[in-house]
Amino acid sequence: MPPDSETLVAVKDRLPSSPSRRIPAGWRRFGRPVLALAACFLLASGGYYAWRTWFGPDTANVGVVTAVAQRGNLEDAITATGMLQPKDFVDVGTQVSGQLKVLLVDVGAVVKAKQLLAEIDPSVYQSKVDGDQAQLLNQKAQLAEKEAQLALAELQFTRQKNLMREEATTADALQIAEATQKSALAQVNSIRAQLQQTESALHGDEANLGYTKIYAPIAGTVVSQSAKQGQTLNANQQAPIVMRIADLATMTVEAQVSEADVPKLHVGMDVYFTTLGGDNRRYYGKLRQIMPTPTLVNNVVLYDALFDVANPNQTLMTQMTAQVFFVAASSKDAVLVPLAALRPVASDVRTGVLRAGSDRASGIDPRSQFANGIALVAVVGADGKAVDREVKVGVMNRVSAQIVSGLEPGQKVVIGSKAPVVAAQPQTGSALVPTNAPRGGGHP
Repeated sequence: MPPDSETLVAVKDRLPSSPSRRIPAGWRRFGRPVLALAACFLLASGGYYAWRTWFGPDTANVGVVTAVAQRGNLEDAITATGMLQPKDFVDVGTQVSGQLKVLLVDVGAVVKAKQLLAEIDPSVYQSKVDGDQAQLLNQKAQLAEKEAQLALAELQFTRQKNLMREEATTADALQIAEATQKSALAQVNSIRAQLQQTESALHGDEANLGYTKIYAPIAGTVVSQSAKQGQTLNANQQAPIVMRIADLATMTVEAQVSEADVPKLHVGMDVYFTTLGGDNRRYYGKLRQIMPTPTLVNNVVLYDALFDVANPNQTLMTQMTAQVFFVAASSKDAVLVPLAALRPVASDVRTGVLRAGSDRASGIDPRSQFANGIALVAVVGADGKAVDREVKVGVMNRVSAQIVSGLEPGQKVVIGSKAPVVAAQPQTGSALVPTNAPRGGGHP
């Protein structure tokens, strides 16, 4: 007899359930999306790894800063500030006192040598010359009279001597004749001395009369005037300056150099300068002189270094400010790297990357470490790894260095490391009060 329906239901309930019946209802609802997200994550991770491997940035030198060696011009220059002055100039003054009657030139006028510039009223000096000439004529007349008296006295003295030989006169008469002759001679000599004195005074007064006309001692340009027409000039104590004439064809730069840089200068070295508003145009010259006596400016010892520059178009003017560069060494079309890329050969390779920068921060010139011309640089290869290489160094300044051999343009070198940013930590027992700390001893 076949089993009834109730028996079949009881047997079915006692049988073990299928796998699908053991999965929770929530898992059956979200399982497939979770699996899809996991698969997408795995694919993205694999793609990022592949990109980092083949196309991503180099991670072999994470934390270092690099630079590329390039070709360029380099110079090691000592900078200073200077002022322009004419090389040849003359302060034209007057040697006599009086009123400036005529002033024939103005500031900016170009004058020639021995050209008449001004004239002082000559009336007083002309009168002195006229008086000397009159006195001279009078003394010449007196001299002629005394010379005639001398001639007569000599004749009388000669006659008395002849008569004395013939015993036709007395000794007293002979002595009187001799004394008269000597007195006449003395008077003639006195007049001659007075004539010389008068002639000397006449020469002096004529010179003073000539000084009333002021002439240009050199050819040049009138750059300043200190006196006006009609002004009374007093030359008794100090010769007053009427104007200054300067030859602007050649200018002299007076550069003030710090005492620390003076030992680096030498006569004949190349030097150039620029002026304010000069569109960075360079004017070149040679160092001519270093003044031995310094000047003290704000407790800083400065020495004047002088050099000349041609000024044919007179674009350079007096008192212009010049930014001066004394060229200690230079190189053109050289392989250049930042100075921070160099390390001393004897330094520790592990800590030498920042050696140059540390010396600069301490105030020591980092170039002093490479005085022998040999240095180390960390060159980044094609595999992204930095390898130390010994190079020969040429010209250096405080920014860049010339690599004479051992490095080619385009190669990448290490110049430093990226310091991690560390958050400031509060210090135990510090006197600084946090911004959120209670004030006045209160409680939060």
